Amino acid sequence: MTQPSLRPPPNLQPRPKAVPTFSNTSKGPSPLSTTPQLSRPTSQSRQSSPARIPGAPDVSDKATAALIRRVLCPHAHAGIDPRPINEILPPLTSSNDIDLQLYAIVAIVVKDLVQSWYGKITPDQGFVEEVIRIVAHCTTQLESRIRTVDLEGLVFDELPELVEAHIKAYRVGHRAIHSSQLPVNPRVIYHNINPHPALAPVPDPSNPSAAEEQQKHEAQYRQLLIQGALAVLLPTEDLENACLRTLVTDVIADSILGNSIGGRVSECWFIWATITKLIEVVKARVEPKATGEELEVGTRSRLEKFGLLSEKNEVTDTKSTRSSRRSTLSNTFWRILQYCYLGFMTVRFVMLGLIAAYSQPLRSLSMSKTPSLTGGSPIATKVEAAHSVRPIVQFRAFGLISEVLDLSSHMPWLSGFLALLQQQMVEGPMRVGATDGILDQYLHHLIHTTLHPPTLLPPLLLHLRHSLFPNSTLPPPAPPPPSDLQQNDIKRQCALSILDILPPRICRRYFASEEKEEWIRSVEGELDVWGDAYLNRHLGYRVLELVLVRILPEVGGKSVAELLRERIGDAV
Repeated sequence: MTQPSLRPPPNLQPRPKAVPTFSNTSKGPSPLSTTPQLSRPTSQSRQSSPARIPGAPDVSDKATAALIRRVLCPHAHAGIDPRPINEILPPLTSSNDIDLQLYAIVAIVVKDLVQSWYGKITPDQGFVEEVIRIVAHCTTQLESRIRTVDLEGLVFDELPELVEAHIKAYRVGHRAIHSSQLPVNPRVIYHNINPHPALAPVPDPSNPSAAEEQQKHEAQYRQLLIQGALAVLLPTEDLENACLRTLVTDVIADSILGNSIGGRVSECWFIWATITKLIEVVKARVEPKATGEELEVGTRSRLEKFGLLSEKNEVTDTKSTRSSRRSTLSNTFWRILQYCYLGFMTVRFVMLGLIAAYSQPLRSLSMSKTPSLTGGSPIATKVEAAHSVRPIVQFRAFGLISEVLDLSSHMPWLSGFLALLQQQMVEGPMRVGATDGILDQYLHHLIHTTLHPPTLLPPLLLHLRHSLFPNSTLPPPAPPPPSDLQQNDIKRQCALSILDILPPRICRRYFASEEKEEWIRSVEGELDVWGDAYLNRHLGYRVLELVLVRILPEVGGKSVAELLRERIGDAV
C-alpha cells in the first residue's frame, strides 16, 4: 500500500534559496569556481529592479567597469586580478572619474573596430595592451598641455568669436539674395568670407564633380589634421611604425571625425533637436517643484474623477476656501517679504563671491604666459601682465549673445546702451571691469568655481558616450535624414522650447507684437542660421583647428613632414 506524501502543496512550499553570486573557493582550484561573475549578476539585478526602464542602456559605474574589464583586461574579468580598474590599467588623467568614462569609450572602439578583425587572427591581448599604452601616453600629454592653455579665454572669447563670425557671414550671404538683382549663391558668399581649404570648391548641384572633389579634399584634410596631432603626441617608437600611424589615423579621421563633424552633427535637424534637449534639461533644473496648492488641486481633481467627493463636501470646501482667502494687504506683505529675502540672498552671494575672489591671486599674474619678461621686477611684471591680459567684460561671449538675439535689428537702443556700459566699466572712472578690477576678479572666480573640469567632464563624457555609442556599441547605419516636413516640425518644436523659457512680457517687447505665431516665425528665422550643413561644417572644422592649435602649437606652424622629421628623422 502506497503511503500518502507528506509534502505540502506546491503553493505552500518555501521558496528555494537563491544561488550565491560568488562560488566557494575552498572546494577546489578550478578556475570556474573561483571566477566572480561580475557582469551577469549586475544585469540580472538591474533587470529585476522595477525602477529600470526595459531596454534602457545601463550606464552606471558598475556596468561601465564591467565593460572595461571584459574588453581591456579580460584576465581581471576572469577573476585572476580582482583589483580596481585604476590599479590595473595605467592612468589616463589625474581624475579616476574621468578615466572611467574615457576607458569606456576606448573599450567600445577596441571591441567594435579592433577586436572585430584582430580577434579572428589571434587571441593574444598584446595588441590591445599596446593600444592602451599609447592612449594613456597621449592623454597624459594632452592633460599636461591643457594645464598651460588659457581655457577661460578659449571658451569665452575665441570660440564665441568663431560662432559670431559664422552667424554674421550667414546673414550677409542670405541678405544678399534679397538685395541683389543677379542670381546669388549664399554658399559662395559665405565661403568667400570664411574660406576653408577642406570645403573648396563650393558644391554646385549643376556640377556633380565639384561635390566629389570637395569631399575628397575634406577627407584629406582630416587625415592631415590627425597625422599632425599624432606626430606630436605619439611616443617615438610608435611613431616609427607606419602601420600603427595609418591605423590610428583612419580610425580617428574617418570613423570619429567623419561621422561627427562631417556627418550628422553638422545637420540642421540634429542641431535643432540638441537645442531642444538642452532647454529641457535647463528647465528641469530651474523650474520649481509643485507647490502645496498645486498638489491639493491635483488631489481634488483625481478624487472628483472617481466620484469620491460629494456635493456637500464641495460646498463646504468652497465656503472654507472663500473665507480663507488672504486680503490684499496680506498678499502685499508676503510679496515684499519674499523680495527682501531674495535681495538679501543675492547680496550675500555677491559679497561672499567678492571676498573669495579677493583672496585669490590677481588674474593678470595667474593668466600671464611670460611673467619674467621685464627682468624679474615685481612691479614691472604686474603692470605688463595687466596690459597683456584682456578683461573678461570684453570677451566675445557677450557680443555673441547680442548677435544671436540680433539686438541691432530688434532693439538697437539696447545694443548701444550695453556697448556704452561695457566701455564705461573698462575705461570709466572706477574701472570695475578692467583687468584685475572688482568685476573682473569676481567673474574670474565665478567661472573657475562653476566650470570645474573634474566635476564637469565625467557627466559630459557619459552623455557623449551614450549619444555616440548607444547600448555600448557602434551605432547601426544611420537612418535616412528626416524629410523636409519633419525638419520643419523639429525646427518649430525648437522655437516653441525657446519661447517657453522667455516671459511673455519680454517676448512682446522684443518682437513688438502680440501674436504668438509671429514670435514663432521670428525665432524660426533666427534658427535658420544653422539650416545649411555645408556652412555648419565650416564652423565645426574651424573650432577643431582652434582647439588643436591651442593645445598643440607645433601643429599650427609646421607641416606633418616637418614634425615627423623632427621626431624620427629620415625614418619616415
